[in-house]
Amino acid sequence: MSKSSQKILDTLPECPVETTLALIGSKWQTLILRDLLANEVMRFKELQRSVGGISQKVLTSNLRTMEEHGIIHREVFAEVPPRVEYSLTPLGKSLQPIIEAMRIWGESYKESLRNG
Repeated sequence: MSKSSQKILDTLPECPVETTLALIGSKWQTLILRDLLANEVMRFKELQRSVGGISQKVLTSNLRTMEEHGIIHREVFAEVPPRVEYSLTPLGKSLQPIIEAMRIWGESYKESLRNG
């Protein structure tokens, strides 16, 4: 185990549900995951437009955190101007069932409100 992995592990809660929430529990991180699951690879501005309502600073912070946790891969291309693309790692892709379950539940909830 690398030192960085051990450092992250040491900061995570004992409860697995809390651990998951610590990694994707913010509104922004969940929406970033949703968009990368749907699009596979996105550039910064594409993500910012897609997520909507997120500032550059907050998006940058969330992407860095998710990268540190091994959920997102950031690739920088040596071009002028530099091009940066974001994608999910295999670990990030493994969150797909959770995001899908949230989508299904949200649809069901809205439907239950419509049918009163």
